[in-house]
Amino acid sequence: MTNFWQDKRVMVTGGNGFLGKNIVRKLQGRNAAEVFVADIDQYDLRKLDDIRHALADSKPHIVIHLAARVGGIGANREHPAEYFYDNLMMGVPLLHESWVAGVDKFVALGTICCYPKFTPVPFKEENLWDGYPEETNAPYGLAKKMLLVQSQAYRQQYGFNSIFLMPVNLYGPGDNFDPASSHVIPALIKKCVDAVENGENEVVVWGDGSPTREFLYVEDAAEGILLAAERYNRSDPVNLGLAFEISIRDLVAIIARETGFNGKIVWDTTKPNGQPRRKLDTSRAERDFGFRAQVSFEDGLHHTVAWYKGASKRTR
Repeated sequence: MTNFWQDKRVMVTGGNGFLGKNIVRKLQGRNAAEVFVADIDQYDLRKLDDIRHALADSKPHIVIHLAARVGGIGANREHPAEYFYDNLMMGVPLLHESWVAGVDKFVALGTICCYPKFTPVPFKEENLWDGYPEETNAPYGLAKKMLLVQSQAYRQQYGFNSIFLMPVNLYGPGDNFDPASSHVIPALIKKCVDAVENGENEVVVWGDGSPTREFLYVEDAAEGILLAAERYNRSDPVNLGLAFEISIRDLVAIIARETGFNGKIVWDTTKPNGQPRRKLDTSRAERDFGFRAQVSFEDGLHHTVAWYKGASKRTR
């Protein structure tokens, strides 16, 4: 623990979201001088005036830009234009106006979806431009990727200190479990818990189960982001992950066991698999700012299922 944050005013976009709440809590634990949450109810970051008002109201030393329009494969397929426009218009003007306002440092969150569809495994940052992203989430991934281009351009021309981090899929307590927009882990947990509670004997899962994915516990992601904010001062992109991969088929089996679902898994092969494989090389994050994930996937999943079961009981 350092005194880095004690004189820092920090603006966190998306600070009331899944990742944002963990970031805000950790900043408060680090005794940040002021943590300002740019919430969508007050500041629509797709609008230039709202961006300027948020910066004027918070006068931040550091901006941590987490706000994004996100979702699983289905949501990306149904709303590609919105996922492109909203993410681009939240990010690019915000970074520019942060430079104009004299912000000391801008922390931009990219996504694993920035990578080409057929990236060699493990994904290394230098492979980022070797092809086009997987089609179902390319508009989202490319919109976020423009923040990397902008970060590098503004550093080159203006000396602006901005960084670009690419986390894998996050999960954990407090995740979004809405079937219309959730990612794979919360979607599967909800399906299995609902099936147990309703006495259903089968669960339908998209694809054929063959793709692999990597996941990062949300508290680990928050720690990695804050370590980078403290210690990393280059515009070279950085992966944040656990450096492992698990097939969707194996993931479903673990979630079924954790939730107590003993029925049949039905694979809907009319639905897309998404990117074939995902596993990150995380050596740059460990080398350049000392980040290594601490929560094992098994422990993280156990905590997440337990949290959701408790939350679902409270809402009934």
